[in-house]
Amino acid sequence: MAMKGYLDEYEKLVIRMNTPRVVIDNGVCSSATIVKVDSSRRNGILLEAVQILTDLNLSIKKAYISSDGRWNMDVFHVTDLNGNKLNDQSVLRYIEQSIETVYYGENIEVNGLTALELTGTDRIGLLSEMFAVLSDLNCDVVDAKLWTHNGRVASVIYLRDGSSGAPILDSHRISKIEGRLKNVLNGDNDVNSAAKTCVSVDSMMHIERRLHQLMFEDRDYERRSNKQERSPTVVVTVQNWAERGYSVVNVHCRDRTKLLFDVVCTLTDMEYAVFHATINTAEDQAHLEFYIRHKDGSPISSEAERQRVIQCLEAAVERRALEGVRLELRHPDKQGLLAEVTRTFRENGLNVTRTEISTSSEMATNIFYVTDANGDEPDFKLIESVREKIGLECLRVKEMPTMNHKKGDGEEQQQTKAVLVSLGSLVWRNLFNFGLIKSCS
Repeated sequence: MAMKGYLDEYEKLVIRMNTPRVVIDNGVCSSATIVKVDSSRRNGILLEAVQILTDLNLSIKKAYISSDGRWNMDVFHVTDLNGNKLNDQSVLRYIEQSIETVYYGENIEVNGLTALELTGTDRIGLLSEMFAVLSDLNCDVVDAKLWTHNGRVASVIYLRDGSSGAPILDSHRISKIEGRLKNVLNGDNDVNSAAKTCVSVDSMMHIERRLHQLMFEDRDYERRSNKQERSPTVVVTVQNWAERGYSVVNVHCRDRTKLLFDVVCTLTDMEYAVFHATINTAEDQAHLEFYIRHKDGSPISSEAERQRVIQCLEAAVERRALEGVRLELRHPDKQGLLAEVTRTFRENGLNVTRTEISTSSEMATNIFYVTDANGDEPDFKLIESVREKIGLECLRVKEMPTMNHKKGDGEEQQQTKAVLVSLGSLVWRNLFNFGLIKSCS
């Protein structure tokens, strides 16, 4: 009995040591709420903490990440989307409880739905054809997200039977859904554009992380044609710090919500561990600096690998970058609604670059980012014409486009900014050299 009691106390100690501890402070900083997370080091712990903050639609203005041996200390400066500190006690409690239980690997499960994953070649009208197929097969789309990038498309869709509202379990029907959608996604003769579909009733996943994984597996980071140039607003540099055995990654781009999540998600999926990092934002610009190693402890070892990291991080930033006019549709849910709406977009020459579909209490709330057929800002009269056809009260313009940036903010100017801000890495290196921050071996 004494031994059993000893083991119980030991297990409790292990749990306490491995459970993240969260301290939230609203008094230290006048412009942001400070969220400090202390935790034992393990793969993915940083991503999980960032994921919780971004899922609450919080903006991370600054962050400091540091590892000392087997222990992490992460500090986040967060605000709401309006730039205000967090004063809602229920939100603060949720942050504490969620991060402190993340050690146990809890996931969100969507019950009673069938998960459908799609990747393929993007083209105008593709979304309309996809939803038309699903409507024809009596599938009700409950939730979905779709991203496009570099001529590729990835989507995660949650379905249920249109008649019974039950998950779709019949293997013959699932094969039919996959076959029809694969035909739509393989709408051209490009041998490099083979579509992939996957249907699963096990729908435990983080949908946005899964979209990053699908895009990464589809190699969207590779340029699909010589006409596609690197974005002048995203600058990524990678250097090795041989003395300390780190690779130093700098990302300079326009700031936006969920930016840190997108970058950390990609580094994690590429099997790099973040040991130290600083994130700073000023006005509409963001600078992120990471000290990384492979899981095996080695830095980036070749020029090919360095270029791949640069390409993948550029893609991670660009996938969610706003393209086009943001339209929000609020309409009582009904069979075939998405097929009707996206067909109207297609018939009027609007191309959907990104979409978020959700249904709650029989009300559909759908967000579409649309451009014209050339990928440019649609004509305002065209948008109003489409709104009249769908319903002015149902379809509203929620955000004007951010595609056309200031011409003075070209690639050369952005690279200059990135170089100047990356001088901050000298500060980190001096801290290491003077022993103020310890290296992790």
